Amino acid sequence: MKLSALLCAALVSGTALASGQPLLEVYKSPSCGCCGAWEQHMAAAGFNVRSQPVRDVPAQRQKLGMPEAYGSCHTARVGGYLIEGHVPAADVRRLLAERPDAIGLAVSGMPQGSPGMESPRPQAYDTLLIRKDGQARVYQHHPAR
Repeated sequence: MKLSALLCAALVSGTALASGQPLLEVYKSPSCGCCGAWEQHMAAAGFNVRSQPVRDVPAQRQKLGMPEAYGSCHTARVGGYLIEGHVPAADVRRLLAERPDAIGLAVSGMPQGSPGMESPRPQAYDTLLIRKDGQARVYQHHPAR
């Protein structure tokens, strides 16, 4: 990594730490509107969002270590965890407070009514906790509202 990139990363990380806001790196297609809406949801909840446009989201997901079975339109990294898809900010905050031994959280697919997928016809969905063995359990149920 070049020195300028290292200095930039240190500056961004230091800014996130100084502000008390967790740094959330989002890997997404540059043209995805719902990913941008999810980033806005996370920023409004106090996360320091850094967008990382990538050409191949599934390849990036694999590189980061999130099982493809839980794939969605974007993958994020925060506090040593991976966040896949339209996970609500409250679930991410809970994850960071509880610190379970896990890969992270996922909302598979793109359920209507999840953050960034607002809809007049929301559907119920689950946030899954993805364990290090690749198995999942329901972390939080979100009823249709």
